[in-house]
Amino acid sequence: MTRGLRPLLVAQFLTAFGDNAILFAAIAMVLQGGRAPDGYIPALQAAFLLAYVLLAPWVGPLADRLSKPRVLILGNLVKAAGAGLVLAGAEPLLAYALVGLGAAVYSPAKYGILPEMAGHDELVRANAWIEGSTIAAIILGTFAGGRLADWRIDATLWIIAALYVASMLVTLLIPRLAPRGARLGGALTRFAGVVRQFMHSPRARFAMLGASLFWGASAVLRVLLVAWAPAVLATRSAGDISELVLFLAVGVIAGAAVVPRLIPLEHLRRARLAAYAMGGLILLLGLVDSAWPARLVLFATGVAGGLFVVPVNAALQEIGHARIGAGRAVAIQNFFQNLAM
Repeated sequence: MTRGLRPLLVAQFLTAFGDNAILFAAIAMVLQGGRAPDGYIPALQAAFLLAYVLLAPWVGPLADRLSKPRVLILGNLVKAAGAGLVLAGAEPLLAYALVGLGAAVYSPAKYGILPEMAGHDELVRANAWIEGSTIAAIILGTFAGGRLADWRIDATLWIIAALYVASMLVTLLIPRLAPRGARLGGALTRFAGVVRQFMHSPRARFAMLGASLFWGASAVLRVLLVAWAPAVLATRSAGDISELVLFLAVGVIAGAAVVPRLIPLEHLRRARLAAYAMGGLILLLGLVDSAWPARLVLFATGVAGGLFVVPVNAALQEIGHARIGAGRAVAIQNFFQNLAM
């Protein structure tokens, strides 16, 4: 592992932990208040994703124009402001949308920095570390966010804000990287142009379509669990629902851990087998009506998801780094993936 990758892993773990914990803190606020309409929880997730779609033409060039560690710090500042808005009593949809804005800024720099720190042979391994670290943060953030929010929502939000600040401090340990000098003016026109340039490769089209379908299915599954678990498994709190997401996330970590040996970039088409397995397991979940079988099916679904998404992400980053710049490639990826979500 390169010297710069270690602080990146820690920094993005802390910020991803906060992103997931604050979602379940907001869900707990809704469940405890009991006055929000039925579509409010899906609207929370949509609010987080909105900036990924609307700002895709700008966040990619921003990640390439500035030194990427600086962009990571900027993203965390915006997220901390979103957590502060919730503490101040602002509308959760607005506050979580601001956290999503910070995440939209953060993501192209987080993934775009990898090709600058890892060579071709190390890129899948670096992606596995990043995805594993991210999913570990999802596991702990989801579980801790749900449990802590059932105890005290205000204390949970203070902890989340502190995590964003800690992530900024750790980011300072990442070696300085030279900016690539992208321009922000005329971003919409250039975005359309780089999308065409990027999608010219059949390999890029396959990887982009696959990643978008994966994240779209994951978002639907995550929202459905919030409605399905109380109806079928009789769960009653945000903490109980977060336990189900935990098993899904542990599975993704397991899949990400073994994928460098099973699906190297030279054999990307093998990833489609994992996608078929994931689809079948999601269908199997519809036949489950008790907690432990549901947890096991969700774990297996996560394993298949990890085997699929890690090599696909690595392929997109390698193609993007060579063709249009890694930051812009990740912004395009975020646009299509979050549009699907």
